[in-house]
Formats: sequence, C-alpha cells, structure tokens
Amino acid sequence: MNNQSFSAVSRESRLEQMSRETLDVLVIGGGITGAGISLDAAARGMKTGLVEMQDFAAGTSSRSTKLVHGGLRYLKQYEVGLVAEVGTERAIVYENAPHVTEPQWMLLPLVENGSFGKTSMSFGLKVYDRLAKVKKEEQRFMLNREKTLEKEPLLRNEGLKGGGVYVEYRTDDARLTLETIKRSIDFGANPVNYARVEDFVYENGKAVAVKVKDTVNNKEYTIYANHIINAAGPWVDTLRKKDGSNFGKHLRLTKGIHLVFDRTRFPLRQATYFDTPDGRMAFAIPRDNKTYVGTTDTVYEADIASPRMTEEDRSYVLEISNYMFPELKLTKEDVESSWAGLRPLIYEEGKSASEISRKDEVFLSETGLISIAGGKLTGYRKMAEKAVDIVAERMNIHAPCPTEHIHLSGGAVDGSSGFDTYVKTQAYLGEQAGLSKDEAEQVIEFYGSNAPNVFAHIKKQKTDIEQAGLPLKLGGQILYALEEEMAVTPLDFFNRRAALLFFGMNEVDKWKEPVLAFMKKKAGWNETQAASFVEELETEIRYAKHTEEEVETESAVLS
Repeated sequence: MNNQSFSAVSRESRLEQMSRETLDVLVIGGGITGAGISLDAAARGMKTGLVEMQDFAAGTSSRSTKLVHGGLRYLKQYEVGLVAEVGTERAIVYENAPHVTEPQWMLLPLVENGSFGKTSMSFGLKVYDRLAKVKKEEQRFMLNREKTLEKEPLLRNEGLKGGGVYVEYRTDDARLTLETIKRSIDFGANPVNYARVEDFVYENGKAVAVKVKDTVNNKEYTIYANHIINAAGPWVDTLRKKDGSNFGKHLRLTKGIHLVFDRTRFPLRQATYFDTPDGRMAFAIPRDNKTYVGTTDTVYEADIASPRMTEEDRSYVLEISNYMFPELKLTKEDVESSWAGLRPLIYEEGKSASEISRKDEVFLSETGLISIAGGKLTGYRKMAEKAVDIVAERMNIHAPCPTEHIHLSGGAVDGSSGFDTYVKTQAYLGEQAGLSKDEAEQVIEFYGSNAPNVFAHIKKQKTDIEQAGLPLKLGGQILYALEEEMAVTPLDFFNRRAALLFFGMNEVDKWKEPVLAFMKKKAGWNETQAASFVEELETEIRYAKHTEEEVETESAVLS
C-alpha cells in the first residue's frame, strides 16, 4: 500500500492485512513517539504496524506548547546531557521537515529577583548555544532595558533590567506526527487510527499478539507480532497493567493548558519566555494572526482521554499574562480558544509537577513487551532509536538508526535553506488550480512537497468544492485529509489536519456546516455516524472556548 491509499477508506483493509500476517514490530500508540518508532523500524527493514486508539496525535502530541525547543530550562536543572541532545535533535527535525518547523527568536526578559541574573543569563545562553550546537547566525545576544522594550513594548516595565534573545523552533506538533507516520508508509509500515488495543495474547508467558477493536466499524482483529512496543503516552501504564508489568517506576501525569488570543487583542511582536510571580516560567508566542500563552503544570488524575481547561487554569494563565503584559488587561472574554494536554512523566518522589525530569525511560517486561515513556517532543527521534535498537538486538539485525537523514513526508524541499525558494517556484501549480498566489504559497508552507497533491485534488474536484459553497483552498485541504491523511471525523480535520480548532476558531465557526456536508458526502457517512461526528466536534468547540465548569453548567441547564 502506498501513500496515495492512506485514506480513511483504507483502514479496514489495512487492519485485515495486519491480521493475516505476523509483524516484526507492532507499535501501540500513534503520537509522536509511536510515529518515530514506526518510521525507524520500517526504515531498518522491519515489517511494522501501528495502531492508535484515537486519531493520530490526538493525545499529548497535538496539545504541547508546539515548540521543538532546546531545553533552556533543563540547564537550570543542570541536565546538561539533555540540553545537548535536544539541541542537536531540533536541528535534525528542522532540516528533515522545514515545512512544519521554523526558527523562532525568543526573548528572555531579565527581571529583578527573576530566575536568571544578568551574568547567569548571559553565561547560560552561551553554554546553551555551545551545547545545542546553535548556528552562528542564530546565537544569543543580550539587550539593555531600552532595547528589550523596543523588541516587545508590551512588557512589564517594573523591575525590567534587560533581556537575552536566543532561538527556539516553533512547530505544529500534530502535523509533525502525521508527516512522520506518512513517511513510515513509504518504507512499508502499516499505521491505522481508531484501532484500540483491548488485550494482549500470550503463548508460553510471552506477549505474541494484541486484540484490536476498530471503533469506527465495530470489528475485532487479532494482530500477531514478534515484538510489541507500548508507546501509548499517558496510557503506557494502563497497558503495562494489562500486561501485569506495572511495578517499579510509574508515570506521573501533569496537565498543561494554553490560551489563544487574537493578535488585535494581544499584539505580541516577539515570542517571550518569562518568569511568573510563582517562580515558574511561561511562554507567550505569536503565530500567524494569533498569540498563545501557556503553560500550567499541575498533577492530573482525572480522565486521561479528555483533559480540560478549568476555571482555575484559565484564571492562572490570564493572571500571568496580565502580570507580564499589564497594559493588555485581558479577561476571559478575550480567550478565543484553548487546549489542555497531558505530559506522561516518570514519577519522582518528592518533586513538584514542574520539577520532574523530562527524561525518557524504557521498561522491559518479562512477557517481552517493550514500553517507553517520558521524554519531550524534541527528543522523539532518539526515543524511537532507543526502542528500535532493543528490537534490532533481539532480531540480530545490525542496522543502525537511519532517521537522522530521512526527510519527513512533505520535507523534500532541498532542506531548510531551499524551502523559501521551493515555495516561490511551486506556487504556479496552485495558481493553475485556481488559487491566488498568496493562497498557493500558504498551502506549500503548510504541506511542503505534498502541496502539489493538494492542488491536484482541487483541480480534479473543483466543481464539487464550488457546489459545496467552500473556498477552493479549504476544499482541497479536506480532500487531501480524507484521501491521503486518514482523517475519519470532522474533528480530525479541523484540529489535527488543518490546525483550525486552536488557531482559526472563526474559520471553524464560519465553515463548519458546509465542511460537514462536504465530508459526509465524500466519506459516505451514514446518518448515525454523521450525528455522532457533529456532536463530537461541537463538544470540542465548546471546551476550546470555555472552561470545564462552564460547559458542565451549560449542559445541566440544557438538560
């Protein structure tokens, strides 16, 4: 099966195919870690399958701060090795997928009684540059108070002494996951979403298969594999418990939330990493015509599948935003969207949520199950390498990890240095399909070298898109998501395929009705499915706009 058939319709045949063969590796979990493992294993020649119980990236991997960052905060905790590793890794991610990763200059205000003094900030950033092997043109520089306020006039004046500027990398975490999964297909991997692991099958004490339920078609499959890797993020311990191997170290889940504002209300010029009054650090980041701020870091023990923003969370982020940017006087009415996500960290006795290390760890069960947890978005490729090395050793395969030099799907654009030229030279294809030059360039910036496929869908089904009352660009994105990115539901599209639920809520509100009708027609949903998908989307829109308490109160009133 090739990338062209990575459609929602292909899910059943993919599951049937996996149930008819014995895989070398079955990966459980379609977040960034599972995606990385799938690509690494398949690229080393292993027959690889992947099952994800929700949509790809639906858990932690679409709910991060959306930075492939170098881990400056780890320097503060003296985790020098971690800084060096993630610094190197983010450069690799950028080269392999410049369409979903871009450098972002970050301002670190120097404030009285803050986390850093002038000397420690300058030295820290210099060490960071050295450890993270930062390119010369991206190395840090220091600013005095006046220059810091020139960079970001909204900053709090009181106690401001200056600032340091350094480079982070901004990403779209869900799309990074998708592009990794799609690339694994080129090497023969077989990934499927909405395929939930119900149980393990054992022979002579060894885990040899999993029972999987296709939650879309309500069918069950048994998939055999010589090696099973549990990369289920927040659900890692749930699966270890099923396996009877959840002893020793375990996960501590912490929750982070982010608020999104329109740039007209929060006109942030400069991404900022700032001290909060309670001694933590937070990010404020401009993205297109929005600004988002986060994050909280609280221990989480409720429903793993649907972490929500509470009133306390929202008040906290509004409070720290108004503390650092006091002119704004932001209120809850200014919040356009939000998201809440979980970090699956390795529990450490006596440490607060924000102090727990972000290191990853592998757990080996006597049943043969390999579980991997912890870690950061930035380190996903090294985490994958660690897990696949174990399988390679068990299989007596002497193939080193090749992923450092494998561009992700959409990344065939002559590297980061060639990307701008690629965008300009390919835009004519979009114009031929009926898009404006700006729209064509936006599509290429978003999809990279897969953009011509989006343009081809527009050309081929232009009449259908226009009859549905949709803009051509949006129609092309929907068709590409359905036919080449295994989008099953409207939420898959609006959230993880098109990044509109968080950063384009006005677009969602404006176009959701014709989008739903168009998707229903193209995907062939029956009335029951359509009703269920609409309800799911409406629920997520409500939770993005409001707190958990507000949604529950509203639901109680309506019922």
